Amino acid sequence: MSQTLSEAEPEATDVTAPAPTGLGDAWRDYVSRVRGGDVGPLPAILGLAALLVVFSALRPETFTNSFNFANLLIQSAPVIVIAMGLVFVLLIGEIDLSAGFTAGVAGAMLGIVSTRHDYPWWIGILVCLATGAVIGLVIGLLVARVGIPSFVVTLAGFLALQGLLLKIIGEGGTIRIQSETVLAIMAKNLPVWLGWTLYVVLIVAYAAVTFRQLATRRSRGLVTSSPTVWLAKVACMAVLLGVCTYYLSIERSRNAALTSIKGIPIVIPVVLVLLVLFTLLLNRTLFGRHVYAVGGNAEAARRAGINVARIRLLCFILCSTIAAAAGVLLASRVNSVTPSTGGGETLLYAVGAAVIGGTSLFGGKGRPVDAIIGGLVVAVVANGMGLLNKSAAVVYMVTGGVLLLAAGVDALSRRRAAASGRV
Repeated sequence: MSQTLSEAEPEATDVTAPAPTGLGDAWRDYVSRVRGGDVGPLPAILGLAALLVVFSALRPETFTNSFNFANLLIQSAPVIVIAMGLVFVLLIGEIDLSAGFTAGVAGAMLGIVSTRHDYPWWIGILVCLATGAVIGLVIGLLVARVGIPSFVVTLAGFLALQGLLLKIIGEGGTIRIQSETVLAIMAKNLPVWLGWTLYVVLIVAYAAVTFRQLATRRSRGLVTSSPTVWLAKVACMAVLLGVCTYYLSIERSRNAALTSIKGIPIVIPVVLVLLVLFTLLLNRTLFGRHVYAVGGNAEAARRAGINVARIRLLCFILCSTIAAAAGVLLASRVNSVTPSTGGGETLLYAVGAAVIGGTSLFGGKGRPVDAIIGGLVVAVVANGMGLLNKSAAVVYMVTGGVLLLAAGVDALSRRRAAASGRV
């Protein structure tokens, strides 16, 4: 963690460097940064592309159909959301091993409030999120104020929350979720017309926001890309989201005469909203800049006047609250909460998703979108291996190998960046 305070900020730029004037210059600049160790999510994107090609070739009838595509996105959503929360903790160089069972306990509170006590669904969700915030507050105080290593605190939390979940539900027990609104999050789809409307809004908003950023940076005399590069990015985004929207809009029911299944699953806009909110929080607020600063070099951040302990505390609260939101998705997915909700491979996949997507285990580098990229890699591995009839043992070994490879790339890229003077 040898970054200076200014280097830790997500938009730090060398204003003396010449600005790229076209696609060729932008490409050469990008290649130069990759060679210097700034690989970002590139390995995960290349890995995801390779996995899609391999599984599409091996199982073209099942892996590539629209039903499996939608199912893959739905199944990966809870892991992606937990991973988004873990990004905040990883950015400051810490870890949270209790996030999975935080989701389980928070989901259980949702079931108790909305099912056993028959309160409205929105009160249940508020109690669920508040439960996550309280858990994060306790963990954050122990780490940031008392000084206990986060590994020890969250490992203890992992065990304690697992026991608390078992105590709340009872061994072998189940809390059913009966709210139609909560169940619809993972089970229902948007109307096709609404899905395409959402697509248009997303593309227009992305184009407007990025163009405004480009114009603002130019007006301040900062280095920026050319309008050609901006247009290429917007076009790529439009094509990618357009293909996904089309694929999710076609009929995917095996018996359309009885039940029609088409449209974007409701959970996808939910994840996209969270992505936008967390990206804005990290990139456009003072808090976000402080998070990157603390993760880059805590001592330099402290000398710059940043309250490091408070930033750490807030990151743990955010992580646990976001995990609680994932608890809503887990409960919605299986219509109930059990003593195993949030356990098993849920946490391991979430940590793996964040790291595989490009978030550094050493702190100071990462974005919420990394959780989505890494989550899709993990989901594609599990989904594709399942279609190939591979055992759970093989899936775990392959996923572990992918995670180890991602951690190795992170370590090597940091070493390369240090050698080139970028860190």
